Amino acid sequence: MSRQRRSFSPEFKLDAARLVVDQGYSVSEAGRSLDVGANVIRRWVKQLEAERGGETPTSKALTSEQQRIQELEARINRLEREKEILKKATALLMSDEMNRTR
Repeated sequence: MSRQRRSFSPEFKLDAARLVVDQGYSVSEAGRSLDVGANVIRRWVKQLEAERGGETPTSKALTSEQQRIQELEARINRLEREKEILKKATALLMSDEMNRTR
């Protein structure tokens, strides 16, 4: 029988990583106390340290600042796609109008 994969909220991950980074717990102590594998805790600690260093993660951000950056980047991407669509639509309409006037 296979074990079902658990998912954790960004808040839980942040709190777990803070136990190691800010409160001095070892990775194995934090893992035992939270019933989470040490490798998972290690990955969250690495991500927290990277985020605190200013890197924007590719996965779901832990810190509120990085979450906001990810939201803004997603909004920028959406707006840029919309702008490209509008450019193409305008060009299409202009070319259609030019063909009608000839």
